[in-house]
Amino acid sequence: MRRTRIGCLAALAAIAALAVPAVAQANEVTHWNSIATSTLVAIAPTSGGAPPALQINMAMTQGAVYDAVNAIEPRHRPYLLGARFDSRASKDAAAATAAFRVLSNIVSTAPAFAAQATLLQNLLTEYTNSLAAIPDDFEADGIAAGNAAADAMIAAREGDGRFGPSPWVPNYDPGHWQPLLNPDGTQMLDPTPWVGGVEPFLMRSSSQFRTDGPNALRSRAYARDFNEVKALGSMDSATRTPEQTHIALFWQSAGGPALLWNAVARNLADDPQYGVDTADSALLYAMLNLSAADAAINCWNDKYYWDFWRPWQAIHEAGTDRNRATAADASWTALLTAPYPEHPSGHLCLDGAHLKALQTFFGTDKVQFGVTSSRFPGETRVFDRFTEPRKEIVEARIWAGLHFRTADVQGAVLGRKVAQYMEKHYFQPLG
Repeated sequence: MRRTRIGCLAALAAIAALAVPAVAQANEVTHWNSIATSTLVAIAPTSGGAPPALQINMAMTQGAVYDAVNAIEPRHRPYLLGARFDSRASKDAAAATAAFRVLSNIVSTAPAFAAQATLLQNLLTEYTNSLAAIPDDFEADGIAAGNAAADAMIAAREGDGRFGPSPWVPNYDPGHWQPLLNPDGTQMLDPTPWVGGVEPFLMRSSSQFRTDGPNALRSRAYARDFNEVKALGSMDSATRTPEQTHIALFWQSAGGPALLWNAVARNLADDPQYGVDTADSALLYAMLNLSAADAAINCWNDKYYWDFWRPWQAIHEAGTDRNRATAADASWTALLTAPYPEHPSGHLCLDGAHLKALQTFFGTDKVQFGVTSSRFPGETRVFDRFTEPRKEIVEARIWAGLHFRTADVQGAVLGRKVAQYMEKHYFQPLG
């Protein structure tokens, strides 16, 4: 890890507010990270564009980019690609080629969706533009490194469980999740229920960091969680403040945590005070996205393992939970809804991994950064530490009526454990 150098820089540098993104550096790794997020979020949800599947696709892309750059300037252990390339090869050409190849493979092999051809053409245009801006000297060697890394990633993910069958088996007992209904009476189902069955990138198994699970329905802890979200999470809550409502909506961003935290990473990588070069950028985005992808996999595995009901179902059917401290309300409606089981919180699973990976890379928790949500594109919330937004998001998911507190807390722990596992077992410095 680059903990020592980055940590010293972060500690010594004057911390500037990042509400306005830094001026972009000439770095194709960061440039293609931005292209990746904008491309993958445009994929139809059922074709892999939903947030947990998008995170898996980001891991494939950034893992290949890391290997391509690291094969030219080997600072850390490779992820998949053990081959070495000429040290004079263009790292920009390698990064652009690896990203272009993997993204094109993801888009072209996804179940058909309306924007498929347009996205492929856009990727080709972006790749052509990238190569045109790169000096010809050693460009070919860089392209060769990028192709090798992409080939390794594409081969490794063949038959990895993406687009497999749904694990959900309906169970009508109290405490088990039942989907909401569309206006036409059909069930609102998870667009990517297969995520929990995907082969992990880093972990030994897709359930390696199984959470403790939801509270027992008859327990005091469950009643506390139930009554908290009942008071704060309804559409017309008289308890939730206007600011809390705004924060709950702020964190419900298109593309989910992958888009939020990759944007933060780009802003930090572009800031000269941290001295993040091309090779460092490749490492940063790989650490960030491979950790979060495994957090998504373990989280979705947990969701269908526990199959726990959402607050709106729990509140409607409280008469069946055999808990005297809960009361049913058939008219209760959540501020926001989601089409899959409740426990643990998917947002917090990914937030926990992303934020811990950022903390690991920069070697400190004390870094100031801004977060901008697609729901409020003109607004940036500024934080002084990586641990700060996680606490706010725990509350935000309760204020949104989406989760019980236990699911948020356990989700954040799951994500953090995955990133800690990454730190211990992957991307070790060479020599």
